Order: sequence, then C-alpha cells, then structure tokens
Amino acid sequence: MKRFAIIWDSMTGGSEALALAVSQGAYGRAHGNADVDVQLVAARDAVASDVLDADGYLFVFPENLAAISGVMKAFFDRAYYPCLGQIEGRPYAIIVCAGSDGNNAVRQAERIATGWRLKKVADSIIVCTHAQTPEAILATKVIRQEDLRIARDLGAAMAEGLALGVF
Repeated sequence: MKRFAIIWDSMTGGSEALALAVSQGAYGRAHGNADVDVQLVAARDAVASDVLDADGYLFVFPENLAAISGVMKAFFDRAYYPCLGQIEGRPYAIIVCAGSDGNNAVRQAERIATGWRLKKVADSIIVCTHAQTPEAILATKVIRQEDLRIARDLGAAMAEGLALGVF
C-alpha cells in the first residue's frame, strides 16, 4: 500500500482549508482503493517517521513575513537530517497560502525538497488572499472555490500517480 502524506500548517485557516481539499481529492481518488493511504498530518505534530513512512508528499503552509511559516520550518528542521539520504526520488508538491506574493516561501520549501532529492511532480501553487492590513492578515481566511478545486485536483492526481506507480 502506498502512503500519501499531506503535511500542513495554518495560522488563520487558509492553508488548513487547502490541505483538507487536497485530502478530499486524494481520498476521493483512493476511496475503495486499498493502494493509497491518505495521511493528513499537522506540521506541529509531524516527525521524521511521517516522512520516512510515506511514498509521496504534499506540503501546505502559509507564507509568513515572506518565508515558510515558523511551524512548517520547525517541522523541516526536525525531519531534515533524520530523512536525508533515505527518501530520494519520492514525489512531492507544494501549496502556499500567501497574502501578496508567496514566491520566497516556495523557493525555500523547494530548496529543502531539493536537498532531500525529492521529485517535484507539479508546479508549486500559490493561493493569494490579498490580505494587506494587520486586521486582514490576522483574520480567518476564506479560500475561493476555484482554489479549493485546484487543491482537490492536485490531491487526486497525486493519489492516482502513487496508486499507478507513475511516481
């Protein structure tokens, strides 16, 4: 059985909504198919074994101050060296929920994935909420249906690729 880990962090609900959409798409694809086990893992709780035990990954997190969120970075810090040299070639994708840009957070996460020698199987997705004031930045996020559909489709595609052995 293939294991698909969706490792996520969220501060105001946007990234969580996207991670849930990914899992819905993956679960919908995997439902009734014993070939894929979909694991939704909060970054605050994730450990190296969550990475080592998975066959593919989708990392979902917010951009904070033009960088990977602190909780997601802490996960990468905990897991990086214990996993180094043991997960090469496994597929991954990234979704970043950003207020205005997101590109630096994507670059940082892609650099970590490059160090792990993971295989990027989809272009990184940046969902922009356009939150620019302190009030909007701290407010609960509502993600557009189109962005949730894109996240569901990516989850389904990754589960399908794992089930078929494409990755």
